[in-house]
Amino acid sequence: MNAAVRLAWVAGFLWLGCGLGLQGAHSDQLLAAFDQANRLYEQGQFAQAAAAYQQLIDAGHQAATLYYNLGNAWFKAGQLGRAIAAYRQAEQLAPRDPYIRFNLRFARNKVSGRPPPTPSVSQRALQALSLDEWAILAMTAWWLWLGLLCVRELRPDWRRALRGYALAGGAGALLLVLLLGLAVHQQRALRLAVVVVPNAAVRTLPWEGKESQVCAHLPDGAEVQVLDQRQLSPTERWLQVAEANRPLGWIRADQVVLLHTPATGPERRLGAPDRNTPS
Repeated sequence: MNAAVRLAWVAGFLWLGCGLGLQGAHSDQLLAAFDQANRLYEQGQFAQAAAAYQQLIDAGHQAATLYYNLGNAWFKAGQLGRAIAAYRQAEQLAPRDPYIRFNLRFARNKVSGRPPPTPSVSQRALQALSLDEWAILAMTAWWLWLGLLCVRELRPDWRRALRGYALAGGAGALLLVLLLGLAVHQQRALRLAVVVVPNAAVRTLPWEGKESQVCAHLPDGAEVQVLDQRQLSPTERWLQVAEANRPLGWIRADQVVLLHTPATGPERRLGAPDRNTPS
């Protein structure tokens, strides 16, 4: 086995080791806390249920069902923007889940005066799979390519016949790794936020004063892109935002919820208290 094949095998094992290191078992404490949040939801205590779901998220637990339940709880608590933000986070983890997509569309239609955002063709293509799914595809292609290289080394008489397959496998693995990198870059470079207060004022400058005029108002649930930020004090931060690739101005950071790129790893399968349309 030549040096290139050995190096590829080492890289593959390192990749697999990192993937296995991300896995973790369900803890009784996590399931108990999730069940308690579900009971609050079933009892109609939606704000308290949302706070309980958020506490699990703040503790580092990532699951599409957890964000989905959080979105349902916020929607029924009358917090449209926070519901949309939660559904958007759930969509990143499970982009093809019909319940998440339906509830997100349902909530977006409630936002006054704002059509739903329309991503570009390339954005839709990269968002068709979650980061975990892109990683699994890339890793699978990588190992298949390594397998072909090993067979060619072990069976020299097959080298000529497998040459085309090895080249195609290497190209496919490289393409999938590139697409994985683009998907990660898109989610991390494109900073998005959702307005969570009614009638949020957008100003021309990142402070409140005579020089900083109000140039627009955004309703609860409006989705914007964050272009820049200014930290004026430990408790005051401003974000420069755009809508549909059109710069708007500056908005206080406490009037929006920033969307975060979910940590990669196996999704935790948690039960959902409600799979109905929010109302």
